[in-house]
Amino acid sequence: MKRISVAGLQRQIGKAVAEARREQGLTQQALARTLRTRQANISRIERGLQNLSLDLLVRLDDTLNLGLKIL
Repeated sequence: MKRISVAGLQRQIGKAVAEARREQGLTQQALARTLRTRQANISRIERGLQNLSLDLLVRLDDTLNLGLKIL
């Protein structure tokens, strides 16, 4: 099984979040309001710098329909 680093996984999630957000025509601010978080947190997530809680990850998945799966 191929191992992935935490930083690598954060970057992959961030890229998926940014792409899905843009495809849905949402700004970082609008997404942040929907998720009850700050725009700065969305920015850090998209850059792969934010260590996500499972709660926020599930809310992101539900909101953006990311289709996350357990690796």
